[in-house]
Amino acid sequence: MSEYELITATPGIDDYRRLRKVSGLSEKTQAAAEAGLPNSWFAVTIRHEGRTVGMGRIIGDGGTAFQIVDIAVEPEHQGQGLGKRIMTALVDHLRANAPASAYVSLIADGDARHLYAKFGFEPVMPASIGMALWVG
Repeated sequence: MSEYELITATPGIDDYRRLRKVSGLSEKTQAAAEAGLPNSWFAVTIRHEGRTVGMGRIIGDGGTAFQIVDIAVEPEHQGQGLGKRIMTALVDHLRANAPASAYVSLIADGDARHLYAKFGFEPVMPASIGMALWVG
């Protein structure tokens, strides 16, 4: 089995945009990535043979609210447990560094909800409902 390296680092802009596209997430503009990535609270990347093949980030205010975003793995590297490694690193960092009263959320696309459930995430309905606004 090939070796994968998990690194505590925000992905580069080109890797970020590429990984979002190839993994089926919505594409982000160059300007959006340049503005947003430096504001990551915590992020990890997974490299294989020196190339970034996976990523995940936490955004938030550092105290009251956090959101797990940008979980993406190149399709040819899926099924290797990389999503689980990314989530483990993100949740471990939250548990070690976020205040106990912090609210942590994420949006689960499709079957990804099964992975997130393994880390304690559960639907918030009917008490709450996720909503979104796409600008542009």
